[in-house]
Amino acid sequence: MVKQICQSVRILASFSSRAMPAPPSAYLVGVACTAFGKFPGISFKDFTRDVYEAVIADAGLDGAAIAAAWFSNCGMHMWGQSNIRGQVCFTPLVQAGRFPERVPLINVEGGCASGSLALHGAWTSVLSGQSELTLAIGVEKTFHPDPEKVAALFGEAIDRMDPGEWETYYAAAGAAVGKPFATGPGRSPYMDTYAMQACWHMRTYGTTQEQLAIAAAKSHNMGALNPLAQYRFRTTPAAVLADKPVSYPLTRSMCSPIGDGAAAALICSEAFLRTLPAATQRRAVRIAAQALTGGKYRTFEEPGLSRIAADRAYRMAGISAQDIDLAEVHDATSFSEIYQAEMLRFCGIGEGGAFVASGATALGGTIPTNLSGGLVSKGHPVGATGLSMIYELVVQLRGEAGERQVPGARRALAENGGGVIGFDEAVCAVTILEGNR
Repeated sequence: MVKQICQSVRILASFSSRAMPAPPSAYLVGVACTAFGKFPGISFKDFTRDVYEAVIADAGLDGAAIAAAWFSNCGMHMWGQSNIRGQVCFTPLVQAGRFPERVPLINVEGGCASGSLALHGAWTSVLSGQSELTLAIGVEKTFHPDPEKVAALFGEAIDRMDPGEWETYYAAAGAAVGKPFATGPGRSPYMDTYAMQACWHMRTYGTTQEQLAIAAAKSHNMGALNPLAQYRFRTTPAAVLADKPVSYPLTRSMCSPIGDGAAAALICSEAFLRTLPAATQRRAVRIAAQALTGGKYRTFEEPGLSRIAADRAYRMAGISAQDIDLAEVHDATSFSEIYQAEMLRFCGIGEGGAFVASGATALGGTIPTNLSGGLVSKGHPVGATGLSMIYELVVQLRGEAGERQVPGARRALAENGGGVIGFDEAVCAVTILEGNR
């Protein structure tokens, strides 16, 4: 009996000592982003063509090897195209021989996180072995001459079936923080929910409106260095505080604008990458992890869904928050930069305001954040936003960001949320990238 046990132990030991096969890897081999802004003369098909041509040029490919594509969009129905959005936008490219025939296009919608969901589909297709080269593309036009259509677009990322549920929830939360919740013309429930969270944070942890203004001014000043940003002006915290009020403590300079634009990424397998020129391989960026989470009605005290997504992504990548060199976070308002610094474990809970005010998230700080200008300056064309974050981080990890460059950046994180369920987003994606320099 003892002999049998010893033999079993030796067998188990031999298995445990064997090297486990490395998990498959997928790489960003091409990225592209258009300028963001209000472009009434540029159509969805125009944006699709421009960003597609740019992404295959960035990769040094002709697109013929693309096996599948994920198309991110939220608002094309506002322009009359409710279904087969990606297929419609790519038809001219197929007809011109620029995009391969018979390639499946998967249409993706997840509110402001749609671009990250497109990336997730393209990434997992490569990891599974289904595809060697995939495309993730986000195209959006949120600027419309009819303001009612714009309001309708942004009013759909919340429960429209039972609005009484969130109205009751927000009314109770507003009463608790001394900020009454109200709906009506000229109001955005999204800005009001961010404002309520900011008020609670200020009351609970001593965060100040000036700290929100510091975050906003930093992002606008970085956007001034980004040729693709919607807003390219420098400002000061004092000017941010003096700007038009939106929903206290938020001013207009602390809130993302509406606009149009597109972004795209090409993802390939390691085997496919090895077939490409050495220069292309050097510029490739590995997707180390991506974790998705879903939102719920939560209390103010409970951590948000980005904390869970971040922890999962760190485990997947085998790193911690301290290993991240820079980040892009979903600052639909500048309070989000403060809040996400805490959720992503860049600082402690309640310390986000002081952390941002210290310069920690500025260029040269411990965790430079939103060097693209963030949503408040770069812009927020909903379906393209998540992929525009990936574009900025890849450019940084390649060392190609110019005046915005973080020296020696090797690991980067993107946090992208979409839709609203209570004080959570409906969905959140945290993506970790590793450069090859």
